[in-house]
Amino acid sequence: MGQARMSIIEDEASTMELKELISEALSLSPNQIPYYVSKELAILFPHRAILYCGSEYLDLTAYAKSGLCEMLRETGLHNQSKAHWKGRKRGIEEQPENGWLNIMWGGHILDVILISWGGYCRYRRHWIIADSREVAEGFMTAMCNWSSEVRSEVMVFQNGYWEKDEDLFEALKMASFDRLVLEGRLKQEILDDLTRFFAAREVYERYSIPWKRGILLTGPPGNGKTCTIKALVNKLGRPCLYVKSLKSEDESDDVNVRSVFAQARRSAPCIVVLEDIDSLVADDSKSVFLNELDGFPSNTGMAVIATTNHPERLDPAIVDRPSRFDRKFYFGSPDYSLRAGYLSQWNTDLDPAARLATDEIGIIARQSEGFSFAYLRELCTSSLVRWMVEQTDERMNEVMLSMLATLNRQMEPQSPAPESRAAAHG
Repeated sequence: MGQARMSIIEDEASTMELKELISEALSLSPNQIPYYVSKELAILFPHRAILYCGSEYLDLTAYAKSGLCEMLRETGLHNQSKAHWKGRKRGIEEQPENGWLNIMWGGHILDVILISWGGYCRYRRHWIIADSREVAEGFMTAMCNWSSEVRSEVMVFQNGYWEKDEDLFEALKMASFDRLVLEGRLKQEILDDLTRFFAAREVYERYSIPWKRGILLTGPPGNGKTCTIKALVNKLGRPCLYVKSLKSEDESDDVNVRSVFAQARRSAPCIVVLEDIDSLVADDSKSVFLNELDGFPSNTGMAVIATTNHPERLDPAIVDRPSRFDRKFYFGSPDYSLRAGYLSQWNTDLDPAARLATDEIGIIARQSEGFSFAYLRELCTSSLVRWMVEQTDERMNEVMLSMLATLNRQMEPQSPAPESRAAAHG
C-alpha cells in the first residue's frame, strides 16, 4: 500500500466526525453502539455501501499477514491496539481494538471501522465501507472463508466463541500413536475404525448412509482417553475442533451447541472432540444437542469423539443409540503387563546411568498394582526429577520404590480427623 493514503474516505471533515463518532459510541451502553455507529456512518457516507459485520470469523490482522490483503491504520485519528503475549516462541502480537483501517483487497480500496467494547466478554465489531455492496460482501465472504478454515492449529470452543489454539496443535504434534500403551488391540481397533470411516465416503454415499461417525471412550480417569485422542488427531491428520465448554455469559447452551456443529459442518471432513461429555451437555440443552448430533442438517464427514469417566451419568438417548455413538471403547486400569510395558517404554528414553534393569521394571510393575497410567506417569516423572536434582547415590530403582510408597499412601482412602468423627456421632 506504500505511504500514499488510499482510503475512500478523503475529506478532513469526515475524519473529524469519525473521531467523534468512535469516542461517542464508546460512551454509550453496549446495546446502543451497533445502531448508533451504523446510523452515523450512513449519514457520513450516503453514496457508499456500508456492511455491519458481527461475525466471529473476521480476523483482519491474520488475513493481512497471510498476504491476502494489505492493511494500513489510518493516521488521521488515534488507532488503539491491544498487545497479547503469545508465549516465548511467538512473543507479542498486536490486535487493533478501536480505529480506522484502510484495506487494499482484490484491486479494491475499502475502509473498515473497528470498535470494541465490553468487559469479561469482549465484543469486536466491524463496519466495512466500500464502493458497492458486492465488493463489501465479497471481502467479508473471502475473509470469513479463510478464517474459518482449520489449518496448522486446533479450533477450541469456550466462553461462547471459537479460538484457534496453536499451542494445543503443537502438543498434538508431539503425541505419538505408536507410543500409546493400551490393552490388547484397543488402540488399533479405534484407529482402524476412524481410518475406514474417513476413507469410505464413496461407499456411504453410494448406499445413502449418512457419512458420520460417533465414538465414545469410557473408563476411570487417568487411563489414556485424552492421550489416545491427541495421538489419533495427530495420526489421522484431519482438522480438529475441541469443545472445552458450552457455557457462556452471553449465549444460551442451545445457541452454543448449534455454533459448535455449524463450524464442524464448515470444517468437514473433521474430528469433533467432546471431552467429559457427561458434564458438557446440560439437561436443558440435551434435546438440541441430540438433534445436532443426529445431523439436522447433515453432519457429512464429521467424526465425533467423546469421553466420559461416568457413563452411568449419561442419558440413554445419548449413550445407547448406535447412530449417535456407534462404538464404545472401554479404558480400564492397566494390568501388570501394561504397567511393565509403560515402564519399559519410559526406560528406553533415559540416559544409560538412569535406566532400570529388566527385573527392576518387573518389581516396580508388580508393586504399582492399582495405578492408572496417570499415576505411573507421575511415578516416572517425580522419580527422574528427584534422581537428577538431588544427585543421590541411590540407583533409579531405589528412588522409584521410595516414590512408589509415597504414592501408594496418597492413594489410600483418608480417614476423617478425630474432630470430624466426633461431630458425625454427636
